[in-house]
Amino acid sequence: MGVLLFIVVVLVVLGGLSSAISARVVKQIERGVVFRLGRVLPEPRPPGLTALIPIVDQMKRVNMQVVTMTVPAQDGITRDNVTVRVDAVVYYRVIDPIKAVVQVQDYAYAIAQVAQTSLRSIIGKSELDDLLCNREHLNEGLEVMLDSPAVPWGIEIDRVEIKDVELPESMKRSMSRQAEAERERRARIITADGEFQASKRLSEAASAMAATPAALQLRLLQTMVEVAAEKNSTLVLPFPVELLRYFDAVAGATSRADPPD
Repeated sequence: MGVLLFIVVVLVVLGGLSSAISARVVKQIERGVVFRLGRVLPEPRPPGLTALIPIVDQMKRVNMQVVTMTVPAQDGITRDNVTVRVDAVVYYRVIDPIKAVVQVQDYAYAIAQVAQTSLRSIIGKSELDDLLCNREHLNEGLEVMLDSPAVPWGIEIDRVEIKDVELPESMKRSMSRQAEAERERRARIITADGEFQASKRLSEAASAMAATPAALQLRLLQTMVEVAAEKNSTLVLPFPVELLRYFDAVAGATSRADPPD
């Protein structure tokens, strides 16, 4: 009787140890890929407590969160022969944990290498203006280039963005001179346009005053008021041209009225 009780106790203890060894906890952000005697099971283990067969089963956890991966800066020559240094960031996540474990040895390293080669390829196909001003189109091109190998690995590319474009110092100086020349050109055009519009207005004002001589006198009086408002010690009073014309007309009429000697 004592031997039988001892055997029962040993079996219970061994069963408890076996259950403790075979029990695994899968986190909410993970999925468990189970290999049974070297063959992968068709369904990954969901989050929570799961049981494995000791020695027979092996489980590999796969993170299902979105991964933010920084692509190291890559040196390249653009299509218009400008040397640049470009870095990017890739957002991806695992959608099929079994493919991510079985189809590729290290999916994170594989995505990193594909991202670097794709970034170099997109640099060589693009011009400098596109890298600086049209990044949305290049980001879409990078995403397509990464999707092609990532889909068979069970990886989904969420977003790809070019972060920074580093230019040589000589190119920065050239672009600064170009921008300065462009601003100077615009300033000259604006100044010339303003002078042209002002000349048209002055011409219209001169025509109106020529048609109405009293308007010129009113303008003269207004100018005198504006000068006097400055509290100057000296007041400059322009002599009306019409008054000179009046004196000239009076002198001509007088000379014609005088009889010859």
